[in-house]
Amino acid sequence: MREQFIERKFNASSLAIINQASGILEEYRAHGLVLTLRQVFYQFVSRGLMPNKHSEYKRLGSILSDARLAGLIDWAMMEDRVRQLETISVWQSPEEIVAAIAEQYKEDLWRDQKYRPEVWIEKDALVGVIERPCRELRVPFLALRGYASQSSQYEAGHRFRRYKSAGQLPVVFHLGDHDPSGIDMTRDNTERVALFARHGVEVRRIALTMAQVEQYNPPPNPAKESDVRSTGYMAEYGDESWELDALEPTVIGDLIRENVNGLIDRRKWKKAETEEESNRAALKAVSDRWDDVREFINDGGSDDEEAD
Repeated sequence: MREQFIERKFNASSLAIINQASGILEEYRAHGLVLTLRQVFYQFVSRGLMPNKHSEYKRLGSILSDARLAGLIDWAMMEDRVRQLETISVWQSPEEIVAAIAEQYKEDLWRDQKYRPEVWIEKDALVGVIERPCRELRVPFLALRGYASQSSQYEAGHRFRRYKSAGQLPVVFHLGDHDPSGIDMTRDNTERVALFARHGVEVRRIALTMAQVEQYNPPPNPAKESDVRSTGYMAEYGDESWELDALEPTVIGDLIRENVNGLIDRRKWKKAETEEESNRAALKAVSDRWDDVREFINDGGSDDEEAD
């Protein structure tokens, strides 16, 4: 919703930017997506509405911040995916939680599959983009915030050992920037996961690749010469780099769906879905007849006692 907290007059240039941003945000909301400020900025850059400069990014942020405060942009159409309040789930009654469980009940559809995929992404700010396809496909996802920590790699190694012991092959789909460190992170993940898992684990880099850069033409940035890995990177790719954020969110989602779907044995998946639906229906029946269940519990199973 739009809420006004301040009075602010905008000049014609700022109003044009606000209207363009509103159009972009509405376009993505139609797909069920909420954008971060950086993603909005890259949409401006890719559409030729703004040069790819840090000063322009800051200017856009200032204008959109004031526009939201002035009630010109819906607050729900932009989000900060890093600073999120963690809440505790509470319920008004046992009946309410039983109904919720019936609605949300999910089983492990991967339990009989050959593969066990996970999706790892370099940036925490893009979790909102990968969350939908990962939840659709019941795939765990992890925001690494750059290079993975030793603790997260150690925990992953133990998970992958369990998968291997169960006869399944773990696969990590990795998404990161196309820059010196972003490219190297895929190597680092491959080597350190193998160390902690005590066996090789397939790590597939599905974004950002040079083929995708050529296909989607995201706006470039100068390669960071201060990065210790820049020499090898620039020798192979030149003096430009590209951020994952610059890819359309829908493209990122489709990349995940395409790669994960390629691992699924459909016959086994359908069987698992059928079993899940049957068990969910049983829970729904309990929810629908909660008054009878509560009466039975309160009576202490009196019918059985009388029969004895």
